[in-house]
Amino acid sequence: MTSIQRQRVSVLLGTQDLTVEDRPVPAVDPGDVLVQVAAVGVCGSDVHYYRHGRIGDFVVEEPLVLGHELSGTIVAVGDGVDESRVGERVAVEPQRPCHRCAQCLAGRYNLCLHMRFYATPPIDGAFAEFVTIEAEFAHTLPDTVSFEAGALLEPLSVGIAAVRKARIVPGSSVLIAGAGPIGIICAQAAKAFGASRIVVSDLVPERRDRALQYGATEVVDPTVVSVASDIVPVDAFIDASGAPRAVSDGIKAVGPAGAAVLVGLGNSEMTLPVEHIQNLEVTVTGIFRYTNTWPVAIELVASGQVDLDSLVTGRFGLDDVREALESDTDPASLKSVVYPGGVPSAT
Repeated sequence: MTSIQRQRVSVLLGTQDLTVEDRPVPAVDPGDVLVQVAAVGVCGSDVHYYRHGRIGDFVVEEPLVLGHELSGTIVAVGDGVDESRVGERVAVEPQRPCHRCAQCLAGRYNLCLHMRFYATPPIDGAFAEFVTIEAEFAHTLPDTVSFEAGALLEPLSVGIAAVRKARIVPGSSVLIAGAGPIGIICAQAAKAFGASRIVVSDLVPERRDRALQYGATEVVDPTVVSVASDIVPVDAFIDASGAPRAVSDGIKAVGPAGAAVLVGLGNSEMTLPVEHIQNLEVTVTGIFRYTNTWPVAIELVASGQVDLDSLVTGRFGLDDVREALESDTDPASLKSVVYPGGVPSAT
């Protein structure tokens, strides 16, 4: 067990109300590891909880620690875990399924009804110096993969889950709505999975330009070009915007027997082009987290097929979490990273 008994933690007390608290370092249960957190990516869901106090049915009703995109170093292990893992650099898959329900046994542990997911009320997340996780969800990082990239394997896992659902194979064509962090990561994942045509639509010129640096073969301004009718139909559509118009038009851009995957956080109800879906037998599905993605994500980054390091545009300490959460208002911001142990002098 680490000799450190106390830690600093950033806590969301209420809407836009943050503080830093001194708390005990969590006990390490059997089968768990204790991770000293190195880097934590800021996700759109963290921002949503900070600004609105809820996402759908998930409501912040008591103090909550945000952050679920993380990497770090194992500093202690629980009973049943090989002690040789102490000192190992890891990326954390931030979920605790029950391993016993029908969804877990079917391999869909992301849909576990008893899931305890980091930074999803009432489960605390990783804006803290130490966290615990089941040993099998602490994935070993190669020395060539930075802690920042290790933290961003979590959003990359969302991208991998999306392109798998979109049935992307070598030669596929895909339309991605939204060139924010997830859209950019989905574009990189689609390219890594072999897509030869990757069209990205976004309202912001700077974001469209950025998409061309990360795998897009074409970019579209949806206020100028009709996504629904003016582009050559694609095999798949991935929505990373959550905008109702983008979703509807994107589905209309899908050709026969194609797939539409909804990733972005949007309205709880939307109007969809049902006739197009029926007549062309378009498969429409959603993404809720991921399963079994970290090994692929690590290989994609280690092999250079996906670049996560260059996505980081802001670095913050625990005392500056508010600034990290509000950094998305800057058009130049892509991914902000929080360092619970302090921002390194050189990264």
